[in-house]
Amino acid sequence: MLMIFLNHTAVTEFILQGFSEHPEYHIFLFCCFLSLYCVALTGNVLIIMAISFNPGLHTPMYFFLFNLATMDIICTSAIMPKTLEGLMIEKSSISFGGCMAQLYFLTWALSSELLLLTVMAYDRYAAICHPLHYSTMMSKAFCSVLATGVWVICAFNSAINTGLTVRLNFCGPNVITHFFCEIPPLLRLSCSSTYVNNVMTTLADAFYGGFDFLMIIVSYGFIISSILKMRSSEGKQKAFSTCSSHLIVVCMYCTAVFYAYISPMSGYSAAKSKLVGVLYSMVSPTLNPLIYTLRNKEVKAALRKVFLFFRN
Repeated sequence: MLMIFLNHTAVTEFILQGFSEHPEYHIFLFCCFLSLYCVALTGNVLIIMAISFNPGLHTPMYFFLFNLATMDIICTSAIMPKTLEGLMIEKSSISFGGCMAQLYFLTWALSSELLLLTVMAYDRYAAICHPLHYSTMMSKAFCSVLATGVWVICAFNSAINTGLTVRLNFCGPNVITHFFCEIPPLLRLSCSSTYVNNVMTTLADAFYGGFDFLMIIVSYGFIISSILKMRSSEGKQKAFSTCSSHLIVVCMYCTAVFYAYISPMSGYSAAKSKLVGVLYSMVSPTLNPLIYTLRNKEVKAALRKVFLFFRN
């Protein structure tokens, strides 16, 4: 099917501009990005192992954290190998099919994380606002349905947007002003109408940016109201502690993604887009396991068991 589409385009490969405008920083950036990639992979794999091997962490909150760590691995692995290669060679190219594959997996991971963060907000709402009914509201079957729904809905959304990009004609410049394949710079290279792409992108933005953000705000509105009604200061502190890590990740991740995908196309800036791309594709997946680990005694205890297991 892909070859049929390739016959309708004059461009068979793209050139990733990357950071070619600053060749003097390539070695420094390579070391920084490689370090981030290694830490992101190691941290998220450890989170997955800690949750998998520790029955005490087989709860809804950690089940969703397991899925978040998996999404982070997909996100970084989709772009980092090619980005590191681009920093080591003078001209980094990517095939048309490779570009579309990268676009698909990156969009899938990013949208899945946004939707999963909303699900995690609902989980915190159920735990704090309805503690007596929590086990019923967040049963294993329901959590599995939520997680599966996130993966399937976002895979479908990514398939639509990638398919609409594949059908475009690229017959002129083939230099992507980014270090990976992303929708906004690709649309700017197309020599055919991108009206349908822009409409679908706007609808996806409205869903992920509007609906998700609104649901998170509503959930935390109820959460804060319930916490303020607690009489015990210890109870308030514990409730805030269970939500703080999630709030930090939401603020950090959503800000970067919203800027990259919801800001107007007319205001697109390659330099700013690259900076924001580094934040949500490299920095966020690296910090997520650190944020959830450093502020969580249960996860740290589970990680110690993992380390002891491998030492023995």
